[in-house]
Amino acid sequence: MFGSTPRRMIVRAAIVIASLVASLHTLAAPAAAGPQSGQGSVPIGALGSELKVGDAVFVRVTARPFMEVSAATQSWSNHVGIVVDTSGDEALIGESTFPLSRITTLSRFVARSEDGRVAVSRLAMPLTPEQERGIASAAQRRSGIFYDTGFNLHSGRQFCSRFVREVLQEAAGVVVGEVETFANLFAANPQANLGFWKFWYFGRIPWERETVTPASLLRSVELNVVFDGTAIADAAP
Repeated sequence: MFGSTPRRMIVRAAIVIASLVASLHTLAAPAAAGPQSGQGSVPIGALGSELKVGDAVFVRVTARPFMEVSAATQSWSNHVGIVVDTSGDEALIGESTFPLSRITTLSRFVARSEDGRVAVSRLAMPLTPEQERGIASAAQRRSGIFYDTGFNLHSGRQFCSRFVREVLQEAAGVVVGEVETFANLFAANPQANLGFWKFWYFGRIPWERETVTPASLLRSVELNVVFDGTAIADAAP
């Protein structure tokens, strides 16, 4: 499948690593709506105390490839995870990230977001205890899988919006987000930086490849936004 050879994987991985390192020193040029939010700032601990298993948590990562995802999808958010546990001292988030999908703490997840911008979306129908356990199990089964830098919905790897979509579908029977081809995605946004994506895909964008984006999950009618604001570090005791 195009873009999946070991050499291309290595090259793309090198680009991602370089972008992540660069983002520690300087923010990428704005590619879409910035991190403005509408519900003010809350401490991370306070936000975590309101989360429920199954909530989708959206952030904005500043590494170049992810900023280009924001631009291509016309959304401030370019990364999403799912709450898998709220029983401990800190909420845990399941996510597909580079290089491997994993379970991480809310504070570490939010720390990667530009200016702490966070949105939380929740299914309209409350989950049963069995479904909540299913969320945790489905996320755990998808942990340790390599990140798909080709964003292919049908590959053997994972990427963030696919991860969340599959976990909710498996555990709760709810399908969130819209499956789109690259042709449809870019047709909806003629201003997207095709030059970057041609470079990313080694000269040939796979127009008929199906994918699902963080933006489509954020806009999903199956999810209701319950928070959209800034998460700040908890005050020292």
